Amino acid sequence: MITISPSLLAADFSKLGQEVVDMYDAGAQWMHIDVMDGHFVPNISLGPVVVKSIRPSCDIFFDVHLMISDPVKYAPAFASSGADLITFHLEAVEDPAETIKAIRALGKKVGISIKPKTPAEAVFPYLPMVDLVLIMTVEPGFGGQRFMADMMPKLLAVKKECLRLELNVDIEVDGGIDTETAKQAVANGANVLVAGSSLYSKENYKAAVSELILSAEGALSSVNY
Repeated sequence: MITISPSLLAADFSKLGQEVVDMYDAGAQWMHIDVMDGHFVPNISLGPVVVKSIRPSCDIFFDVHLMISDPVKYAPAFASSGADLITFHLEAVEDPAETIKAIRALGKKVGISIKPKTPAEAVFPYLPMVDLVLIMTVEPGFGGQRFMADMMPKLLAVKKECLRLELNVDIEVDGGIDTETAKQAVANGANVLVAGSSLYSKENYKAAVSELILSAEGALSSVNY
C-alpha cells in the first residue's frame, strides 16, 4: 500500500491548520512536517509550538522529520506536541542506537534518515530498531528541488536488506516527488512518498493526491526487488 505524506513546508503558512485538514480530506494518510534548525541544514522552519497548534485540526498521522543537530534534546517537545513518528538524521548524532532508544521511550514511532552522500549501508545496523527509513532524494534544507534519480540504487539496497532481514520497515522518499518520479521511487522499494509543491501547487488537492497514488500504485507491477 502506498502512503502519501504531503510536505507542510510547501503549504500556505497563513492557514496551516486548514491546509492540513484539506490534505486529509483529499485522501492523504500522513502529514510530513520538516523541522530545520539553520545549523544541520541551511534553513529554519517549524518548531513544536507550530506542531501543537495544528495538531487539533484533524487526526492525520504526523510524520515529523527532524533535520536538526540535537534531535534527542528536542524530541520530547515534538512528542508532547503531537508527533506520531519522529525521524532523525544518522549524520546528526554520535550514537544512532541511543537516539532511537530515546525517541522510542517517548512512546513514538522512530525513523532514521540519510542524506544523498551517505551510503545505504550506513543504516543497515539500525534497520531492526526503527519503523521507517527516509531516503533523501534531494539535499535537505529547501523545498522545490529536482529529484535525484541516482539515489534509486541506494533506495533499492535498503529495500533488499529489509527483505533479507524479513523486516516490516516503511521506506520513505523525500524530495522532488511527483507523478513521474513516484514511479521510480516505488519501483525501487519506497512505500511512503513525501510530496510538497507537486501537491500544494494544485488547486484540486483531492485530484492531485488521487493522481499521485494511482501513478505510484501502477509502478508496483514493475518493482526491482
